[in-house]
Amino acid sequence: MELEARVALVTGAGSGIGKASALALGREGAAVGVLGRTVSEIEETAEEITQAGGRAIVLKADVADENEMRGAVERLVSEFGRLDIVVANAGVNGVWAPIDDLKPDEWDATIHINLRGTYLTFNITVPHLKKEGGSIVVVSSINGNRTFTTPGATAYSATKAAQVAMVQQLALELGKHRIRVNAVCPGAIDTKIDDNTKIRGADETEVPVEFPEGEIPITGGKPGHSDEVADVILFLASDRSRHVTGTPIYVDGGQGLLR
Repeated sequence: MELEARVALVTGAGSGIGKASALALGREGAAVGVLGRTVSEIEETAEEITQAGGRAIVLKADVADENEMRGAVERLVSEFGRLDIVVANAGVNGVWAPIDDLKPDEWDATIHINLRGTYLTFNITVPHLKKEGGSIVVVSSINGNRTFTTPGATAYSATKAAQVAMVQQLALELGKHRIRVNAVCPGAIDTKIDDNTKIRGADETEVPVEFPEGEIPITGGKPGHSDEVADVILFLASDRSRHVTGTPIYVDGGQGLLR
């Protein structure tokens, strides 16, 4: 129960990395604000936490909506009295298409959720974290940071690179308040994010890359698991990483090194 008496917020907590992270934090004793847009999913996550003896509250909100996010964070703090850990996980792949085919509204939609959502998560939670210090973990990606060969993923990669820049900028800004800010950058993970991916014209943007056998070296090509990312997030949320800030950690089994 390493996080007993701590309170955590996890965005996009209904599935994938967000759900795995919420469950991991709950197992270690943190009270968890389970935030997302799909009520049935976040209710399931919260139920799993409480059934295991933990504490959780369901927070329905769109991370890109200021009023919804402000209300959700206020409910969390009102319920548990404080906020110590924030996992900014919510995001979409969006539309992947050649740059001259990518529509302005498609670009804006990805920026709106991935980047505005990350900004609002910081903007609204930091005043609470300043009271006692804490840890913020942003879920970025190898795309836009270590690899650039995903066909047509310009908008997505731009948001993921920007998230790491925010992490490093804010690690300095918030250090004096005893707030640590780090990022995890997953590679291929067995999540449902592909469900909100639209791909057009991949043959126009793809640059062929020849890999040695097994695209992900450490697993022989098999995607990683959400729990493997959650374990790193748990480390960054805990005092075990008390001297780590401004750091992107790649959780990709070596995949990004091949690209």
